[in-house]
Amino acid sequence: MSEAINIGSVDSIEEGEAMVVTSEENGTKEDIAVFHAEDGNFYAINDECTHETASLADGWIEGVEVECPVHAAKFCLKSGTALCLPATVAARTHKIEVKDGELLLYPDTPAV
Repeated sequence: MSEAINIGSVDSIEEGEAMVVTSEENGTKEDIAVFHAEDGNFYAINDECTHETASLADGWIEGVEVECPVHAAKFCLKSGTALCLPATVAARTHKIEVKDGELLLYPDTPAV
């Protein structure tokens, strides 16, 4: 399990929005997108669409899904599962938790 990174307060991401934690900030080789989903929870998955280079943080959030802004592939924010073509490979998830109003990201630790 990786060390937690404090990425800011829960108020830093409005519901229905996302932010990117760059690879330099998170210590991995991939940028990670952190989403404040419509269910009120926070989810973290690799930012790059598994179909083609595009930022999922720039996509559209509906419920607990994100739609890629390039070719409309959809991913489950909870599991990273690719939900429709053209994506067939899941996005990698990362553990995120809320503690004392702060968002703690655990890069390279899968979400449960």
